Order: sequence, then C-alpha cells, then structure tokens
Amino acid sequence: MLNAKTITLLAASFALLITLECKAANSDYNYQPIPFTKVKVTDIFWSNRIETNRTKTIPFAFDKCEETGRVENFKAAAGLTDSNFRGQFGFDDTDVYKVLEGASYALMVKPDPELDKYMDELISYIAGAQEDDGYLYTAWTLKALTTQDHLNCCYINERWDNLPSSHELYNCGHMYEAAVAHYTATGKKTFLDIAIKNADLICDVFGPGKNQGIPGHQEIELGLAKLYRATGNEKYLDQAKWFLSQRGKTRDRSQYNQSHESVLEQTEAVGHAVRANYMYSAMADVAALTGDKGFLKAIDALWKNVADTKLYITGGCGARHSGEAYGDNYELPNASAYCETCAAIANVYWNHRMFLLHGESKYIDVMERSLYNNVLSGVGLDGMSFFYPNPLESRQGDDRSPWFGCACCPSNICRFIASVPGYVYAVKNDSIYVNLFANSESNFEVNGKNITIKQTTEYPWNGNIKIELNGGNAGLKIRIPDWARGEFDSSKLYDFTEKSTERPNLKVNGKEIAMKLENGYAVINRTWKKGDILELDLPMAIKRVLCDEKVAENIGKAAIQCGPLIYCIEGVDVEGNNVINMMLAKDAKLSKQWNADLLGGINTISGNAVELHAQEGSDEFKHIERKFQAIPYYARSHRGRTPMTVWLPYTEERSNPVPLPTIASESKVSTSNFGGYAGPRDLNYVKDGLLPLASNDHGKGFFHWWPRKGTTEWLQYDFKETEEVSSVSVYWFDDTGAGECRLPKSWKILYKDGDQWKAVDNFTEYTPAKDKLNVITFIPVKTDALRLEIQFPEHFSCGVQEWKVN
Repeated sequence: MLNAKTITLLAASFALLITLECKAANSDYNYQPIPFTKVKVTDIFWSNRIETNRTKTIPFAFDKCEETGRVENFKAAAGLTDSNFRGQFGFDDTDVYKVLEGASYALMVKPDPELDKYMDELISYIAGAQEDDGYLYTAWTLKALTTQDHLNCCYINERWDNLPSSHELYNCGHMYEAAVAHYTATGKKTFLDIAIKNADLICDVFGPGKNQGIPGHQEIELGLAKLYRATGNEKYLDQAKWFLSQRGKTRDRSQYNQSHESVLEQTEAVGHAVRANYMYSAMADVAALTGDKGFLKAIDALWKNVADTKLYITGGCGARHSGEAYGDNYELPNASAYCETCAAIANVYWNHRMFLLHGESKYIDVMERSLYNNVLSGVGLDGMSFFYPNPLESRQGDDRSPWFGCACCPSNICRFIASVPGYVYAVKNDSIYVNLFANSESNFEVNGKNITIKQTTEYPWNGNIKIELNGGNAGLKIRIPDWARGEFDSSKLYDFTEKSTERPNLKVNGKEIAMKLENGYAVINRTWKKGDILELDLPMAIKRVLCDEKVAENIGKAAIQCGPLIYCIEGVDVEGNNVINMMLAKDAKLSKQWNADLLGGINTISGNAVELHAQEGSDEFKHIERKFQAIPYYARSHRGRTPMTVWLPYTEERSNPVPLPTIASESKVSTSNFGGYAGPRDLNYVKDGLLPLASNDHGKGFFHWWPRKGTTEWLQYDFKETEEVSSVSVYWFDDTGAGECRLPKSWKILYKDGDQWKAVDNFTEYTPAKDKLNVITFIPVKTDALRLEIQFPEHFSCGVQEWKVN
C-alpha cells in the first residue's frame, strides 16, 4: 500500500515517466529532469506535434486497437465475450498498454473527461482479464498459444516455458509503465493495483532458488524500476536488478537478446536493437538507484561502442533487417538500414539516462540527433501514418503505413511524443541545465526556491535563443551542441568537411560575455533579476558531414546538416527524379530558404548537383546539371513515392551513373516466390546495372527469398522482343555472419522454347562464388525469355544482387 509520504511526493513531482523525476529512495540520478508537466511548450514545431499526438495519434491508435481485436482480447479473457484470441502476436496486449500510457500523459497536460472515462473502461477489461494469482497474458488465458499455429513470437505450452520468445514478461513491463502513468495522472489506483498484483507474482516466481528464467525481450526491468519509484517497495528494484544480472547465466544464451554473456562483461552492442537499448536504459536505472558501479562501467563501454561505430547520422540504431539488429562495428548500410522507430525512441531513453548519470552534453547531442531525425521520421505530419524502418536511401521510395500487424512503433510514438517537454531541463543542486531549445515557459523549484524560466526561439529553424530567468542566484548551464562548436564530440564516426569560423555567442542584457564551457555546457553564474535576458546565438550554417572511411558504403560521400537536422533529397525535388545517380561536389554552393507552405513549414536547402550518365563506347560520364532542393529527413515521404537519399557522392568513383540500356534492364522481371520481407519493387534491383562492393553489400539493392529455405526458386526475364543471347552474369547476395542467405547449392540457366523451358548448353561450370560476377557462357539461343533457376542449400535462403544478360 502507498504511504502518505510517497503519495505526497508523487503528487508534488509527478514522479514517474520517461523523465524519471520521482525519488522513492535516497539513491537516484545525480541530475534530476524537470517533469514535462511543468514545461509548457508553445512553439509551432513541438506544440503542433504534441497536440496532434493528443488529438489524432492517441485516438487513432485506440481505434486501431479496437479494430484489430487487441481490446477484444482483454474483454474475452475477462469472460465478457466468447471471442477467440485475435491477432498474430502475444505481445499485442502491450499496444493497449502503451496507448494508455500516452493517454495518461495527455491527461496530465489537458483534462479530458471523455478520454478519462474511456480509459477507466479499458482498465476494467484489463482487471477482468487478470487471473486470480495476478498472471496477465490474454493469448494464454484464451489458450490461443496452443491452438493457433499462426501466432508468432509467443508460443508456450505452460506459463513461463518459452521465455526467450513468449513476451510474457515484456508485456508486464509495459503494463507497469502505463499503470504508474495512469495513477500519477488521475490518482486512481485501479490500474496500479493490477500492476502491483502482477509484479508480486513475478517476484514470487522468479529469483534465487526459484525460476531462473529471464525476459526474452527486455522491458520489465524498466517497468519494475518505475513501480519501485511509485511504491517505494524495494523488492521491485531487486527483481529488476536480478533479471539483468541473470543474463548470461541461463541455458538459453543468444546475442539476439543480449543473453550471450553477463551484462557486466558486455562491451559491444549486438542483437535486436530495441531490446538492447531498453536493457541499457534499465541498467542505467539500476546503476542510479543502487549505486552499482559494475552496471555503470558496462553501459559506459556500450555507449562508446554505439556512438563510435554503430550510430547512424540520423541517430538511428540497428543496421540489419535480419533480427532488427545492430550490425558489426562500422556496418552502416543506407538502403537496407533498419533504424526501427522504436530503437530510436529507446536510444533517446538511454542517452537521457546517461546524461542524468554523468551530466555531459555529448549524451544530449546524441539524444537530440535521434529525436529530431529518426524518431520524427517514424510518424507522419498527420499523426496517423508511420514508418517501422527508417532507411537512409530508397531507390523507389517508401509509403507510410496507417498501422502494422506488429504495431509497436505507432503505440510507442503515442507515449513518447507527449513527454518530449520533459527532456528540456534538468537540475542538480542550484544549477539548471538547459538541454533542448524550444519556445516555452516553465516554473519549478531549485533548492527550495521557485524559478521561472522562459525560452523564446524558432529552433530548429534558427539558432537564436532568448532565455529569461527569474528566481535568485541559480546557476545556468546551457548546452552548446557539438555541431554548433563545429565538432562531433558525441561520435567519432562523423566529422565536418571544414571547420566553421563562426562560434556560438552569449549576451546578457545585450552585453556579450565570455563563454566558459564545462562538459559541453556554457556556465553562467549570477543573481538573476526580473527582466534579465540571456541571449544565445548558435551558428546554423549549412554543413557537409563526412563519415569514417571504415564505413565502406559512405567513402567519397557527404551528408547535409543544418542545426540538429539531417537533410535528404527526394526525387520529387530534382528534375529527372534520378536522385541515386547524382553527384554533389564538395565545394558546391548551398543556400537555405524558409518555405512556410511546404511540409508544415521548413527550411529547405538548394543547390546544383550533377546527374551522371554512362556513354556508349566511352569511359567518360556525361554530366547533366540538376537543380535540387533538400528537406529535413523527418519530413520525407509525404509527397508520393519518390527516391530518396541522405548521403551523396562527391567523386565519380563513388557515383552511380545512369547505365546504358541493356537486354536485362528493359526486360520484365518476375519470380517464383516472394520472401517474407521482399516485394515486387525489390525485383528491379537485379537489373538496375549497379554492381555491389561485395556479396554482403546492402547498399546497391538486392532481391532475396528469405525466409524461404532449402527450396528451388527462379527469377525470369521476359524480353521486349526475341533476342540471341550467349552468356549471363550473376552477382550473388550472401550475408554470412549477418543473416541466413548463402550461395546456391546449385543453379542453372533455362531458356524458353515455345511453351517449354530448356537448359542452355553451357561451356562454363555453374560454380557459385562470392564477391564477383559469376559468368556462364553457352551456345547461343534465340528466345524471348530466360530463367535463373536456383536450388537453395538446406536450412538457408538465397538472393541475387545483379543478373546481367549478354
């Protein structure tokens, strides 16, 4: 039961949330964030998004949870209907929890009796679905896990018997987070009681001398930490630490879910990126709450590994579609980048916690990068369309989706956007840390003194920030972003093409003052009087960003950045639409313009690039000048399907000239089967004339049949007219070490003769080889179609980078 002291503390500080401001123990984070409820954002950039999230995204997500049976599952498990389990995943329950969490945050900002009533109804279904001992997992209660073969990621015969895949514990974590949010917003214990009953069961079942299993998908550790903060019950914190410490000690060990070794020994980010980033965030919580230096040392090493070798320029995490996972060090493909929206949100959680531990600006620099680019890319301007992956290049363009079968990203957006103001400020002792810049007004206490602080700014569109602070002698520490200092303190992966001569400028009441930097913060100590104005001017010149040459795909390429925003170029903004075939010289002049009527109002960046074309009988490329307009990466894919890229080559050697027409490029391509992750558009990659750097190159586009394994499949070219052909060249896709595509067990070429398919009479052997074109010559045949027939190895799939016909 909650004691009076804890209730008072919760009510006073809105203790909870992503910002972790509640303090239920003597030990906690060194730096305490100011709750988002105390930061009223009024600028167009964030206030519109927060209001859209409240009025559009959250109601839309609730409607989708109703429409797709996620709510019905709770009602059926409660015995209110006789429905079978609806859905594909046991973790579908968490979408309801996450939307409830976001709705609770929305209630804290603006009361809504109708929403409050609807949430009470949903919570009553959840209470009814909970079993007598506290267990709550609708797929199991409805026995779907033993009766429906189509269910994924959740199969169990008995409770807890498939923890690596069942998501039983993952569900609990999201429930705890939502329940604490609801209690803090409303003061009602209905949902919190459900969470406490379930958490008590977890603590009874798991631990030393009990069930030794661990969560397959980390999240419950974060929820337990929040439940501990809300109740003061230390057993929840102990359980969170035990789950983390148990990893690497069970029979089921896997890099995929970071259980391959003790968390204290992990120094490289591997496996599923969302699980990893949630785990690192939970390790930070436990380190702060218990003072465990082993956890702190581990996440420091893991952060350095990600920041220096695995972080995308957009702040995205997770290079590989296979396993939605981190890749190897410096494995950062663009076209096949996964960069899941949930992973970017989790990256914000993690980096914010790293700041709360250490007080260094580099963590906020990474957080800001993820926030303004990868996270915002995940939700459309309408608040009702979403991206799951967020690649940095797309040959044919991408469409946002209104929902997903696995809907973790839309529901995560619901709970995240509402809490963004909670990342603006933090305090330690008598110092206020200004971490993010947004037109806003705030009122809070520092060392028992009431402080009012107001920001006036048009950030991120310009770098002029005015701060009015009234409340005595509080110290002010203002983050000077690494990009404004002309250097990448937050990552060794990137650098600017040239050092800027412009420097940030500070003024107090119109008088320039010297800037003293401490851990990336400008430190101003003075007694603040009413009417005092501090003015910070951050230079927002257009910058060209280079990548470490260990990232093979980005050698000879540069990206465009202005302020915290990474820019991309879409085909719709280039004459000819051939974004992928463009080259932008290092010294090309670029200019910035404000366009109030485009994509909700943005700064665009314009310039002249060169479109390259191959020429018959010449090694020289034809150059065609093209005017282009770049837009912020987050605003992509709102104007129809169109090619897009972030990185542009600045040398011919790294460019992709428009190839000359060939028999293959002008053919219709088809296949026997599409893999679970491939579609018709991917087929065109096999005939685009772009050769990869190697068989495992994800940057030039490829087609694969994964997850089909051990089968026989084919690709087919139907020519525009009958052709005489005598050889083909095939560049195989093989992602050994990253996925499950391998060289074929065997392959052959067939040609169409009337209504029959016949094997060509080949001169050379069908010996598959990696990292080169596999050339097969044969007696010339006249035909209007060719087939590439492939026998897959047992237990593996296959793929093709390029298929040429001569």
